[in-house]
Amino acid sequence: MDKAPKYRFVCTLTFGDIYGQVIVWLVILLISLAASLALMGARQPVFALATVGLILVLSLPFLLFAFVTTLVNHIEFKADEPQVETARPASGAISSQQAAQAVS
Repeated sequence: MDKAPKYRFVCTLTFGDIYGQVIVWLVILLISLAASLALMGARQPVFALATVGLILVLSLPFLLFAFVTTLVNHIEFKADEPQVETARPASGAISSQQAAQAVS
C-alpha cells in the first residue's frame, strides 16, 4: 500500500513584505491625530474624538485585509520528498577490499 504524500507548511513572509503597509497605517494615524488636534484647537472636542474614532474604525479593516492577503500569498505547501538512505557499512566493519588496499 502506498503511503500518502507528506506536505510541509512553509511561510515565507518577512517584515519587508509588510513594511510599506505599516508605514502607510502610521501615516494615517498621524493624520488623524493632527486632525483631532486641529479640531481640539477649534474648541470642538466631540468632533475631534469622533474624527479619530472614525478614521481608526474605517482604516483598521483595510489594514487587516492587507495583512491577511499578504500572509496568505506567502503560505506554501510543499511536498516532502522521501529521503533515500544509502546502505553504509558499520564504522567498525572494514570491507576486504579496503583491508587489501591498506596492506599494499
